[in-house]
Amino acid sequence: MRIFEPHAHMTSRTTDDYQAMAASGVKALVEPAFWLGQPRTSAGSFVDYFNSLLGWERFRAAQFGIRHHCTIGLNPKEANDDALRKEVLALLPRFLAKDGVVAVGEIGFDAMTRAEEEALDAQLKLAHEQQLPVLVHTPHRDKAAGTRRTLELVEASGMPPETVLIDHNNELTVTEVLASGCWAGFSIYPNTKMDEYRMVRVLEQHGPERILINSACDWGVSDPLKIAKTVRAMQDAGFEADDIDRVVWRNPVEFFAQSGRLIVDDLGERDLAASFEGNTVLRGER
Repeated sequence: MRIFEPHAHMTSRTTDDYQAMAASGVKALVEPAFWLGQPRTSAGSFVDYFNSLLGWERFRAAQFGIRHHCTIGLNPKEANDDALRKEVLALLPRFLAKDGVVAVGEIGFDAMTRAEEEALDAQLKLAHEQQLPVLVHTPHRDKAAGTRRTLELVEASGMPPETVLIDHNNELTVTEVLASGCWAGFSIYPNTKMDEYRMVRVLEQHGPERILINSACDWGVSDPLKIAKTVRAMQDAGFEADDIDRVVWRNPVEFFAQSGRLIVDDLGERDLAASFEGNTVLRGER
């Protein structure tokens, strides 16, 4: 089974995770820019982080046969720093023009503040100007209200709904998101958000069209193999192979291909001793 992981924060993960993901069937992934666990205090730290997504992380994934893409944006949690928000928003066009960037994101709401809404609105407009899709984070608290307000802003922005992926959905938000014409993403987690069995029930109710699943693995308790585990749960529930392939491969390919920058070729065997700016994924002498 081929897998496209549409939301994984691999900066926070180890080479063991890349190896395990490749063994599970992951051939391509998207790494959204996000909050690293504590606030960044200067625009320069965003520049370094964005460059790492475009360079080192892309190289590191390729060493395990996984084609790496990223999304670039100002995350909602850090949008609440007024001075930093303005500086980072001014930087974004420079990075959104880079190869390997397949969407603006992840953007959206965290605490649903006025500053977050301003940043979301500005980045929706920027995505429209740059003709890029958008990956939207919905808040963990008051998710229904946050999702509803997000959809209102998407409609007001002029972004075609088919270019917008609303992520971190659950049973309370999926109907409204799909009715809007946007794509619906689901994060499958070990202890919170959705699990693979709840996801199976959602797919049984709504079908596979315009639905993506991801692990959203990061520095917290998360599992980079959750897509493969959801595949097994779908198989156990009697889903046809074509529907499974649609959810874990064709849907993310169709969505991110709208950027015109998606590459899903087979990287084949890689040399772990290859270097990027003098560094390899190996340690010590061979």
